[in-house]
Amino acid sequence: QVQLVESGGGLVQPGGSLRLSCAVSGSIFSFYAMYWYRQAPGKEREFIATIIRGGTATHADSVKGRFTISRDNAKNTMYLQMNSLKPEDTAVYYCNARQLSGANYWGQGTQVTVSS
Repeated sequence: QVQLVESGGGLVQPGGSLRLSCAVSGSIFSFYAMYWYRQAPGKEREFIATIIRGGTATHADSVKGRFTISRDNAKNTMYLQMNSLKPEDTAVYYCNARQLSGANYWGQGTQVTVSS
């Protein structure tokens, strides 16, 4: 059974930084694409960033220049480095992994709160 486990969330002041991790049980190579999403209270889940097996990354305009997605294949872990955080970045952040077969997996989420 594939499991994705997020960590690294917490409370941070505006302008601060956090690094989220998404640990994958099994080989990260089994996924052709991995994603970060977030969901704020009362809002729909929002795409943040994606990284494909070859390493090409894409970021949403709302976080471009502030957030960076990456992956460490040796550690079977994906990351989201978040800098210059704003109160509107407050949300539960989820990692998602997809296989070419169509299988789609989600983590349980990690809370990020940006507040002074």
